[in-house]
Amino acid sequence: MAIGFRHHLQQQLHRLAVNAARPFVSWTEPWEDVDPVSFFMLGPSCGFRERFFWSDRSGGTILVGLGSAYAIETEKADGRFHEVESGRRRWEKEIESYGEAAAPPLLFGGFSFDPHRPRTDIWRGFPAGKLVAPAALLAVRNGRTTLTVTVPTDRGEREWGRIGRLLERMDECAAVPARLPRLVSDKEEEKERWLAAVREAIASIRAGALDKVVLARARRLAFAGTVDAAAVLMRLREQQPFAYLFAFEQDGRCFIGASPEQLVQKEGETCRSVCLAGSVRRGAAMEEDERLGAWLQADRKNGEEHEFVVQMIGRLFSSVCETVEMPPAPQLLKLPHIQHLCTPVVGRGCRERSVLRLVEMMHPTPALGGTPRDRALEVIRSLEPLDRGWYAAPIGWVDSEGDGEWAVAIRSALLAGNEAVLFAGCGIVADSDPNSEYEETNVKMAPMLSALGVMNDG
Repeated sequence: MAIGFRHHLQQQLHRLAVNAARPFVSWTEPWEDVDPVSFFMLGPSCGFRERFFWSDRSGGTILVGLGSAYAIETEKADGRFHEVESGRRRWEKEIESYGEAAAPPLLFGGFSFDPHRPRTDIWRGFPAGKLVAPAALLAVRNGRTTLTVTVPTDRGEREWGRIGRLLERMDECAAVPARLPRLVSDKEEEKERWLAAVREAIASIRAGALDKVVLARARRLAFAGTVDAAAVLMRLREQQPFAYLFAFEQDGRCFIGASPEQLVQKEGETCRSVCLAGSVRRGAAMEEDERLGAWLQADRKNGEEHEFVVQMIGRLFSSVCETVEMPPAPQLLKLPHIQHLCTPVVGRGCRERSVLRLVEMMHPTPALGGTPRDRALEVIRSLEPLDRGWYAAPIGWVDSEGDGEWAVAIRSALLAGNEAVLFAGCGIVADSDPNSEYEETNVKMAPMLSALGVMNDG
């Protein structure tokens, strides 16, 4: 099938590129029976230096991109969302789209948590904001798969070496990811400094300086060989079936994770979000699990933490939507290693035209930063002993209509060669206990540790 499709596609794109009035052309056709992780796996062997993977919590939408036909990138600390949104609108005018889809290919990417904090070398290639239109996009939606190829009209032939290799290999048997290498070291990133930061934050909260702040910590693992992002992604797909799966790779550095938390989704005039704050581990047996869940729902500290998020998102949705719907009390969201307090929010009659505007308004929620927002960010900058980079920040996609879906990039790690840096944070309020908060971060690191083969499942 690949040979015929490649010839057909090359003919179509060559004809369109010759006659195009715009700098880019794309062609979309159905292409069934392709495993998305196998498609992601083919990227490096075909010469693509960038790749991304996205799957929503239901698996109904899966997006896999290889290469970068067009990129919007900013290092602005202020106005970065506006700059990226302006770039998105320019993209619509620079491409001619043909085939099954008549719309410009979607853009995928993310933002840093705090662009005002100096970035360290570990996050090289992950700027304050970046969106990419891939050269090859595999999209699975509602059980239907399409492949979109995008090329520049002035140098499309240069892309065909990579695209040609990809199409040839897609028809082969599914690629097998490399085995995960053996762990050789596990270094705590400044535990005592982090515990001291938590104690100082608690004192500030009790003194009335703020209501809540989220403090994160990191853990650096080294392995006997290169950690294959596709192998980690495959394990995440098996182990975290109800999470947002994401991976964003630039020149061998891959930010990857399985997040339970939706930031915002926009579909037409309907927008959705999930308030997720307050957590406890899963029980070893059903009775213990139910007891822990009941404790979580009754616990004042976790309830207060959750309510901060509910109030903020409820106010924001009310300011941009005609109606807002949410349940009167939080539900329990049970994941393989952890359970959370969860309140879904739906806004109807949304007046914002782009999901990126909603992302700007919502980030960071009290679940990831604290409250009041500006004061919490000041405390994070002064106390937190790490560079968050894209951790706990928005990651997702936007289409030509301004619709899209964004998750919060938690339960994640940055892979670079034979190293993996894991991140986790927790909400600090007046009743917090530093040692309990530290143990909570260990629970939150469990999904990535399991995906890396460092700990047993469950």
